[in-house]
Amino acid sequence: MHVPDGFINVPVSAAAGVVAAGAVAVSLKGARRELDERTAPLAGLVAAFIFAVQMLNFPVAAGTSGHLLGGALAAILVGPFTGVLCVSVVLLMQGVLFADGGLTALGVNISDMAIVTTVVAYLVFRGLVKVLPRGRRSITVASFVAALLSVPAAAVAFTFLYALGGTTDVSIGKVATAMVGVHVLIGIGEAAITALTVGAVIAVRPDLVYGARGLTQPLKLRVAGELVDAPATEPAPAAARSTRPVWIAGIVASLVLAGFVSFYASADPDGLEKVAHDKGIDKKAEDHATADSPLADYGVKDITDTRLSGGLAGVIGVGVTVVAGTAVFWGLRRRRTNDTSSAAVPEDVTSEKI
Repeated sequence: MHVPDGFINVPVSAAAGVVAAGAVAVSLKGARRELDERTAPLAGLVAAFIFAVQMLNFPVAAGTSGHLLGGALAAILVGPFTGVLCVSVVLLMQGVLFADGGLTALGVNISDMAIVTTVVAYLVFRGLVKVLPRGRRSITVASFVAALLSVPAAAVAFTFLYALGGTTDVSIGKVATAMVGVHVLIGIGEAAITALTVGAVIAVRPDLVYGARGLTQPLKLRVAGELVDAPATEPAPAAARSTRPVWIAGIVASLVLAGFVSFYASADPDGLEKVAHDKGIDKKAEDHATADSPLADYGVKDITDTRLSGGLAGVIGVGVTVVAGTAVFWGLRRRRTNDTSSAAVPEDVTSEKI
């Protein structure tokens, strides 16, 4: 789904860039409300985990693979505004360091992969949790469906952008049919990864899942043959429970996935690459501006061992992404804290003797 330079013309790419910049600006403001003692330490980790899992292409059809987009996962774990920023950080790192996704197409990719997937997934997720029984299982089910629908939604968004500014003369109907068809299959993989990840976090620390807040079902006790609500107990403050074990487990998992498991990922082209080649929409694709980057194509330059080169590139990518993401999200968290502190201080009133 990473759109390279040359697929979409300059005016539409520029317009998508304006939309992406506006959405990121809104998300920066919204994320300040979402980031707290629980989400701030994990937002950078979520970005790094998405980067790692995106390296794991899985087969979906003959000669075609897919990979996680991550919008649904990020929105459910850390909130929709923070989720847009998480995926945007990943796309920026991939475009600049790994020559994955065009630089002039960065606005297209953020609009498609960060904004559309996150918004669609979170709207579907919130709608489902309102009608499903309150409980952890419902969160997992809602995560699966939301992630499943977010991927073909991104395919539709790409088709729309291509209809507006595609650089080759190809039937939009054929592009839409091919894109949506293959991305429905990719969506199944996205849904499975998202549901498993959300379910795993809920199993150990449900308080860390943004989408699960306020959805716990009260404990029932049987008294004289009837079920009654158990007396409420005072929960431990969220800040009192350390997120360090979850953070360590997450970063280790990300490093293993990117540094080792990625070697066994499918080498087939992903959904967009396959459709672009089959339908001829890649005829005017341009070479990436950072094609000579030391990490281009997820390998370390001058290291001839393919496994070592790819694994080291993955580890570097996880490290750079978690550092960049953490810096952004802690900066937003500190700004929120400062704003809250300033608002809590009454206006200084002084009096003078006359």
